[in-house]
Amino acid sequence: MQTDLFNLEISQPKFTFVDLFSGIGGFRIALENWGGKCLGYSEIAANSIQVYKQNFIRDANLDEPNLGDMRSLHKLPFTVDLITGGVPCQPWSIAGKLRGLDDPRGQLWLDTIRVIKMNQPLAFILENVKGLTDPRHRPQFESILEELSAANYHLKWQVINASDFGLPQDRDRVFIVGIRRDINQGQNFQFPQPLNLHPKLFDFVEGVSQKPVIKKKFSPQVLFGNHIPPARGRFQKNDELNDFFLFSDVRNGQTTIHSWDLIETSDRQKQICDIILKNRRKKIYGPQDGNPIPLAALQQLINDLQESELNQLIDQRILRYVENRGYEFVNSKISSGINGVAKIYLAHAEAIATLTATGTKIFVATKYFNCQNHQRYKQEFIKTIYHPQKYKEITPRDTARLQGFPDWFVLHQNPSIAKKQLGNAVPVPVVQAIAKLLLNYY
Repeated sequence: MQTDLFNLEISQPKFTFVDLFSGIGGFRIALENWGGKCLGYSEIAANSIQVYKQNFIRDANLDEPNLGDMRSLHKLPFTVDLITGGVPCQPWSIAGKLRGLDDPRGQLWLDTIRVIKMNQPLAFILENVKGLTDPRHRPQFESILEELSAANYHLKWQVINASDFGLPQDRDRVFIVGIRRDINQGQNFQFPQPLNLHPKLFDFVEGVSQKPVIKKKFSPQVLFGNHIPPARGRFQKNDELNDFFLFSDVRNGQTTIHSWDLIETSDRQKQICDIILKNRRKKIYGPQDGNPIPLAALQQLINDLQESELNQLIDQRILRYVENRGYEFVNSKISSGINGVAKIYLAHAEAIATLTATGTKIFVATKYFNCQNHQRYKQEFIKTIYHPQKYKEITPRDTARLQGFPDWFVLHQNPSIAKKQLGNAVPVPVVQAIAKLLLNYY
């Protein structure tokens, strides 16, 4: 099983760095692998500080300071070569192009810029969610870049996917690299090219089948007819069956499993559910992205529909009645999944969805599954994997490996906290690849 992507023996420090918004230390692992020495870190979450100290603060560096709250950080008590940080990336809105901010999350960007301006490191690496580069946030993003450039730095930025650097995780993040303007050729920095690695989940996740699958190619028309869904992920190919199954009553697709697929239901009941699914997002039933549908409206959509038929689906915990509004699915949120399961990935999948701090109910099939019949694919999966419960939840150690953390790294003892911390972390191999090229300018 592949766990430690980088394992270098370093003796003499080659450069110094400060680990801002350190979390549990993803940046630090990558930089220490290239011979960096951390002079201090900034973190305020008690659980993260606990894990950080357990892994990095030892006899040789017991005096290494936690620099504390970024909002109070100004001139550092030492000079430093490199500043790194993953500025907290919760949904945020910055008004006035970084002027007169009320949003504390936007203020953290100003704090970061202030620390860089005051301390003038040779370079910096900052990380954030891809959404920061979206059109709706682009004015704010451009303002951040302007402020950093004005602080005396050549800037380069790029959205990088962790899957391009040896991790089977579909994780996009934007990285901003700044090199001080007096550094020779600093303006010529280029981000690393993707590595030609194609790991599978079974290379990183314990307790699953490690048998590979040769996937059959299909005509897209066979799989989708004349309408290929537009919202397809990077690893969803139009000529192959998906490597995962989505458990949701409010979405539809070739590998979407509904609650009425999992229990005994009649063709008539399936028809009723399918019609509700196809119509619930229509605005005539309400402004939300999915609304209850009144009985009268359902009777117009479904021939000879009786209220008793809907009540039977309520008894089966597929539908529920919302007073004065109508009928909707019990499982009406994508994130909740069905029976505690949101997605099950096959062990031979090329990538899992982005691992987040909020957590998702993601599982991996433990048993080998290789069905190449597109008409029987879902039914065979339910029979072979779901009903016998041949699947496992992603563990904290699995999550750590999928983020590129080495196996020596000590995780928080509470699994939920550990997975949250790892979901907030930076993928180690991506930082390591960026830092390798950045060090050429020192």
